[in-house]
Amino acid sequence: MARDSDGGAAKDRGEVSTATASSANQEQRRRIRNSVERRAIVGLAVATIALLLGIFYYPVATVFIDSVLVEGRWTGRVFVSILQDPFYLGEPARLLAGEPAGAVIEAFLSPDRRLGVIGFTAYQAALSTVASVALGLPAAYLLARYEFPGRRTLRSLTILPFVLPSIMVGVGFVATFGRNGTLNAVLGALGLGQVDLLFTLEAVVIAHAFYNAPLVARVTTAAWESVDASAVETARSLGASPLRAFRDVVAPQLYPSVLMGAALTFVFTFSTFPIVLALGGFQLATVEVFVYRLIRDLEYAEAAALALIELGISLGLLYAYLRYEAKHTVQSRGIRPLPRRPLRPPSLSVRELLPRMGLTVYAVVALAVFVAPIASMVLASLSGPEGLTLANYQFLIDRQTTGASFQVQPWDAVRNSLLFGVASLAVALPMGVVVAVLTTRDYRGRKVVDAVAMAPLAVSGIVVGLGLLRGLVFGVEVGGSRIAVGGGLAIVAAHAVAGYPFVVRTVAPGLESIDHTLVESARALGAPRARALLDIELPLVWPAVVAGAAFAFAISIGEFSATVVLASGTNQFTMPIAIERFIGRRLGPATAMGVVLLVVTSASFLLIDRLGGDDVGF
Repeated sequence: MARDSDGGAAKDRGEVSTATASSANQEQRRRIRNSVERRAIVGLAVATIALLLGIFYYPVATVFIDSVLVEGRWTGRVFVSILQDPFYLGEPARLLAGEPAGAVIEAFLSPDRRLGVIGFTAYQAALSTVASVALGLPAAYLLARYEFPGRRTLRSLTILPFVLPSIMVGVGFVATFGRNGTLNAVLGALGLGQVDLLFTLEAVVIAHAFYNAPLVARVTTAAWESVDASAVETARSLGASPLRAFRDVVAPQLYPSVLMGAALTFVFTFSTFPIVLALGGFQLATVEVFVYRLIRDLEYAEAAALALIELGISLGLLYAYLRYEAKHTVQSRGIRPLPRRPLRPPSLSVRELLPRMGLTVYAVVALAVFVAPIASMVLASLSGPEGLTLANYQFLIDRQTTGASFQVQPWDAVRNSLLFGVASLAVALPMGVVVAVLTTRDYRGRKVVDAVAMAPLAVSGIVVGLGLLRGLVFGVEVGGSRIAVGGGLAIVAAHAVAGYPFVVRTVAPGLESIDHTLVESARALGAPRARALLDIELPLVWPAVVAGAAFAFAISIGEFSATVVLASGTNQFTMPIAIERFIGRRLGPATAMGVVLLVVTSASFLLIDRLGGDDVGF
């Protein structure tokens, strides 16, 4: 019995020892896990910053170096030669070249004045801005002041400029305004003469309005809905007419948003590329188009200098606007918004009838500008000399099986677009979430981090593509060996750079609106910062994360500017590149490829958005 007792005691001591060791191991693993989780956000931040330096800032810095390091010597002569060349800067270049100011002013005021590439780019951007504001403001008035079936859907459609590929829209405008386009078909049926708007400034301006008028409408609608109804009622009670109340109370609160839409439109259209390439070609070359031409001619120093001059102008305009916005910010907390009126009330007075008649006219114009290009593209893809046909789609199939190796293969373009979209999404989504977390935390230097992270929004795709080409694809010398990145990886990097800011802009507002007491409670219970983020914050903003993913993927599918630079001389063609190759030769296959791109983009966007589980209000 004593031996049994001793053995049982020994067994108990062994079990206790094992349990103690197991508990110690668990505690050690818990400490390690907590330590890793505490450092996870810092590690992800460092990794994201390093990646951003590698795929954006280093390539853009390479572009700058290319412009000032020529043939191994540091020089600014490339910038000087551009600024003194009337081909680029127009008549003002003569002033910089030392000519008398009087002669330059006289030449500038004459009908034969030269605008130069930069001057023409600014001119078409100004016209596009006016057209976009003119089309956007009535839409904002309709959405902010009237209630009607489909209003929320129509407001959601104002997000389309960020989703629809620009080269596809260019094909739609070719199908609408070309010699054999929808517009001439309608004019012919009415017994009117034909018009040829293709490769004209008018077509470029209208296409830019297609893209940017919804942006103007979106920001202005938000401002209109933030107007305090009590202020308007007070003005009316003091004897102000409806027009006077609008001029003195409503309009001042709309000006900053209208200016914001106009400033963004000018910047976007100043750095335009696919639209002008499709509808204007080199006859109406903007700065971006000419930079692309210089790259094709291997004139990298001149291309880099011209691109940086364009970037400087764009950033200067954005900075001027931000300074204005900071001085004219209107607080909208605690306001009672203006009530919306029914669009079709039981009875109408003459005063109420006039605005609705104006909106009816606007609806006809809007259908021609916003709906006709897409409808014309679909119709042209199904049309042939003898009527409706699938010959254009059959051409794509035949090109896939019988086309030469140097030609664009349609299925390869679709496959590459999807692969690049998935790969860039895998990079852009975590980058965007991490940057959103960093820019919504309260710490010193947060605004600097936000500005540095959002810089890709202000840099054109051509500059990013040129920088990746020169900085990564051509390779960099490290320790006597050259390290180069393949064209496919460079395209993924360019797409990720273009897409991740939209992830940030959809996720960050959600993170800022979370009830922080939930996070504080989790931290008080011992949860590390990373655990609170994963278990509480991200699940609450999951719909926004999915919406950001949808944006990033759709932007990758339609990205053209950087891709056309990086895909030159390779077989890494995407659907937008295939459309650009077809559009200059056969419109039918180009429209068929455009429809394929439209279907893939829309399906991808809707699929990813639906995976979020909830509708996301854009």
